[in-house]
Amino acid sequence: MSDVYKPQDAMSLWWLGKGAGQQFPPRLIGRVFLAEGNRKVGLEYDPTWIQDGFALSEDIPLARGVFLPKERDMAAGAVDDARPDRWGERVIRNLYKPARLSVLEYLYFAGDDRFGALGVSLEPGRYRPSGDGALANLANLSDMERAVAAVLADEKLDEALVRLVRPGPSFGGARPKSLIEMEGSQWVVKFSEGEDFDTELVEHATMRLAAQCGISVSETRALPLAKGHAVAVKRFDRTSAQRSHVISAHTVLRAVGLPMGYPELAQSLRRIARAEAIRDHQKELFRRMVFNILMDNTDDHEKNHAFVRADDGFYDLSPAYDVVPSVQGLGQQQLRVGKGEAESSIENALSEVQAFGLKKDSAVEVIQRVVAEVDGWKAFFRGQGIRDRDLERMAQYIDGPSLLAQRAEFRRQKSV
Repeated sequence: MSDVYKPQDAMSLWWLGKGAGQQFPPRLIGRVFLAEGNRKVGLEYDPTWIQDGFALSEDIPLARGVFLPKERDMAAGAVDDARPDRWGERVIRNLYKPARLSVLEYLYFAGDDRFGALGVSLEPGRYRPSGDGALANLANLSDMERAVAAVLADEKLDEALVRLVRPGPSFGGARPKSLIEMEGSQWVVKFSEGEDFDTELVEHATMRLAAQCGISVSETRALPLAKGHAVAVKRFDRTSAQRSHVISAHTVLRAVGLPMGYPELAQSLRRIARAEAIRDHQKELFRRMVFNILMDNTDDHEKNHAFVRADDGFYDLSPAYDVVPSVQGLGQQQLRVGKGEAESSIENALSEVQAFGLKKDSAVEVIQRVVAEVDGWKAFFRGQGIRDRDLERMAQYIDGPSLLAQRAEFRRQKSV
C-alpha cells in the first residue's frame, strides 16, 4: 500500500496468462522503467522471454533493446493497456495516495485485477502485485455502492470498504466501477455518479438490443439498488482462472501509425487476425459502427474496442462493451467513420465499405437489419424497465430528425 511504498524508477513485468497459474508460476517478461523526465514508461524484454515469448504488440517486437512510447505520459506498446482507466486512477490518488504519481505508479497500483494478462511487481525476481484479498460478491453490493460514493466525495474509507474498490479491471472510462464474483466468474460492476438518469440500466438494455442486431456482446446484468441500478459486465479477459492478453484498438492503430478510425481498424485485422476469420470480424466491426451511429453512441473511442489474443497467436475482435447512448446528439463519432471523417451518418459509413471487406449491397443488408431492430428500441427498452422520462430524453436524439430520417431511408430501400 501507499504507506510503505517508496517510489521506484524500475519494476518488473510479468506474464499471467496461459502457462501461468497454480501449476505454472508467472513468467518474467522484462523490465518496465521511467524515462525522459519520468513522463514515459519504457520496456526491455528479458532474454528468456525473447527466447520463447511473443511480442506484446507490433510496436514492441520481440527483440533486444529498449522500447519507448512516442507520446509523453504513456507506456510502451501494449504495456499501456495494463494501466487503470480514469476511474482507477482516481481510486489510486484518493485511497492509496502514493508519494509519486507517474505512469509507472499507476501501472503498479492497478494491481492483480487489472485488465488482460500482464502483471507488475516491485521485485525483479518475484511477482508480488499491489493489493490482495478476496473479491466481493452480490451480498457486498450495497457496501460497494457506499465505498464508490465515498471516493466520489473524496471521503476517507475504512479498511472494510477500501477492499471493495478495485482500481484496475477496465480499459477506459471515468464511470465508477469495481469487481464482484458471481457464479465463479469476475464481473465489472458500474455505478451511477448520482445523475438523474439510469445510465446503468440503459447500458444493459442497449447491450441486449445490440445482441438482437447480431452483434457479439459482453454478458450484462442489471442490479437493482435503493435508487436506480448498477450494471454488471462479465469480463471477457477471464475464462475461469485463465487470463487472456487483450490489446485495445488504440494500441493496434498506434503501433503502425494509423489514424484512429473504423476503416483503419478493419484493415488492421488483416495483420492480426487469422485469415479465415478476417471477413467475419470486419463485418462485425461495420455492424457495430452502424449501431453506434443509429443509437447515438458517440463515446465509441479507441479504448472501447479491443482484441483478444488466442492460443495460436492471432487476435479475435472482443465482444462489444461500453455501448450506451451518449444522449447528446453531437453528430460526430470518436473514431473516423469514412470519407466524411467522424460524421455520424450512414452515408459516411457506406463511403469506405471496401475497407470492411464488404460490397455495397452486403453493407446495406447489414444496415437494414440494424435499422429493423433500432426502430423498435423504445418498446424494447421499456420492456427492460427503462423509465418513461429516460426514454423521452433518449428519443430526442435517437428519434431526432437526423437519425430518424436515416433509418427511414433504409427501411424503404429494398435493393441497391
